[in-house]
Amino acid sequence: MLNALQIVTTVIVGLMVGVESSVAFVMNPIFTALPDDSNQRARSHGGRMLGAVMPVWYIGSLALVVIWAVAGWDHGGAGLVVTSGALLILSVVMSLLLLVPINNRGKTWTPENRPADWKQQMKRWDRYHYVRVAVIVAAFTLLVTALA
Repeated sequence: MLNALQIVTTVIVGLMVGVESSVAFVMNPIFTALPDDSNQRARSHGGRMLGAVMPVWYIGSLALVVIWAVAGWDHGGAGLVVTSGALLILSVVMSLLLLVPINNRGKTWTPENRPADWKQQMKRWDRYHYVRVAVIVAAFTLLVTALA
């Protein structure tokens, strides 16, 4: 049973890393290359769509890691799993304090009502997101290492 939990947790966290990496290194650069109205609309739509899904994914991933840490406490790699959980907590805190406020504003913007500094706010979101991606990649790497 522990093996199944480890595999499911690793796959779910890995998929989250993949989606967030895609946003950082593929989707947002594509959106930025579009004309301003299309760029802003794409980011607003992405903010609404992913803003609804990602909280469940982050919290669900963290819950699975906590269950793994408790269930596997007497097994090898428990320290790595706990550290991974701490990094996932950091990613959730970063999201709530840094990224969500910007996303909540941005997902309501249209070409008619966006603020003059919308590009600067999106660049700030991108910078915070790069750091968050690095944190969740580290968490994922620790989980994979714990399996080895």
